[in-house]
Amino acid sequence: MCLPIVDMVSLSPCDPLLGLKAYGPKGKGTVYNSPLSPVRSTHRTIWVLHLKHVRHRRCSVRVKEEEEMVEEEVAEEEEEEEVAEEEEEEEEEEEEEEEVEKEEAEEVEKEVEEEAKRKLKPGFVPGLAPPKIPDGEKVDFDDIHRKRMEKDLTELHTLIDAHFEKRKKEEEELLNLTDRIETRRSERAEQMKIRAEREKERQNKQAEEKARKEGEEAKKKADDDARKKLILSNLSFTGYKTQPGAKKQTEREKKKKILNDRRKELHVEHMKEDKLREKAKEMWEWLRQLEAEKFELQYKHTKQKYEVTVLRNRVSDHQKVSKGSRSKRGLRK
Repeated sequence: MCLPIVDMVSLSPCDPLLGLKAYGPKGKGTVYNSPLSPVRSTHRTIWVLHLKHVRHRRCSVRVKEEEEMVEEEVAEEEEEEEVAEEEEEEEEEEEEEEEVEKEEAEEVEKEVEEEAKRKLKPGFVPGLAPPKIPDGEKVDFDDIHRKRMEKDLTELHTLIDAHFEKRKKEEEELLNLTDRIETRRSERAEQMKIRAEREKERQNKQAEEKARKEGEEAKKKADDDARKKLILSNLSFTGYKTQPGAKKQTEREKKKKILNDRRKELHVEHMKEDKLREKAKEMWEWLRQLEAEKFELQYKHTKQKYEVTVLRNRVSDHQKVSKGSRSKRGLRK
């Protein structure tokens, strides 16, 4: 809004109290030095209008500056909110570090709020008093306007410098915050990797323990089945033996029956490679035990055979001696 231009030549001398009759014709050397001089009142009116115009321009400039600062603050707050949202998403992924990251986000928000509160606000410029116009001298409004504009420009430069300093500090804080977020992400990725490795090791241990237990249960079940079969076969054999008129089993049938009872079921259809290896190792141990028992039985059989032979020779010798003594007794009689 622009103020109307006042033409001082076209203005007629007028006083609001005395009217037009208070002033006579204007002569060549007439000077209006009266306190109610129309020239001075006109100058005063123009000066007031000029001050209003300057104030209006200054207010419009300051309003624009404040709007720009508000827009920049809103943009910065949006950026900070986005960063905070990213932090919250990362916190939701990991429950153990949720409280720590919340505290960090709250500290950052508090720091930003404190910085926002400490922002430099444009100072209020009080109303300017109208300059004193000396009597009988002309007023240079251009000079006054120029000085006022220079002062406004100086204040504007001061505000701009303060704004850029504040903006620089906020950018540094934002960079520090992004660096902290990246560092946190890398640490969290490393922790997740370590956790995945531990989980994999735990699952492998559980699988091995489960396989071992299944093997033990299968072995125990096979032993129980073999024991039951042996008991049932012994019962059936004793019953068959006690039957009247039953034929005696040959040694070959007995041996075959014992071998069938000793034979264990493998149950290897559902086993994997590691379980098959364990089963082969178990069978090898069992075979070694059988060979040891066989050797012990052979040694025991040989020893018993030798003892029987020795005892038989002794008995025969004793019988010979007893027969000789009897014959001698008969001859004596």
